[in-house]
Amino acid sequence: MRRSGRATPLGTGATAPPALAALLGVAGVAHFAAPAPFARIVPRALGAPGPWVAVSGVAELACAAALLPRATRRWAGLASAALFVAVYPANVTMAVQALRSDRTPGWYRAVALARLPLQLPLVVWGLRVASAAPRRRRLPGPPGARPAAGRAS
Repeated sequence: MRRSGRATPLGTGATAPPALAALLGVAGVAHFAAPAPFARIVPRALGAPGPWVAVSGVAELACAAALLPRATRRWAGLASAALFVAVYPANVTMAVQALRSDRTPGWYRAVALARLPLQLPLVVWGLRVASAAPRRRRLPGPPGARPAAGRAS
C-alpha cells in the first residue's frame, strides 16, 4: 500500500524488485543444481540442451543480481521480461510433452499447462519493475558536451 492508502499495482511496490530477483535467483541456481528437468524441455530444434540450460541459468542469475541496485534496475527489468519471453518455447515444449505422454501424472500436466498463461504476468512484472525504476537524467547538448565553466545557460 502507498501512504495515500491506495494499493499499488502488482510489480511496482518497493518489494517488487527484490521479489523478482529472488524468483530469478532460485530459478538460476536450480538450472545448475538440477539441470535435467530443464534439459528435457529445451526444444529439439535448438540442438544440444546443455548449453541452453547453462545460458538461461546464467541469464537468470545476471538478471537477479542486476535487479537489486537501483542503477541497473531499469535495464534488468527489461532483460527479465525479455528472458521470460525467450524461455516460453521451453514452457510450450513442457506442456506438449506432458499431454502426449500416457505416463505423465495429472498434477504435472496441470502445472505444465498452467505455466503457459502464467508467463504473461512474469513478463508484465519485469516491465513494471523497469518502468518504476529511476531514470537517469541527461544533460542538455550532444553526448559528452559540458557547459562552459562560469557561464549560465
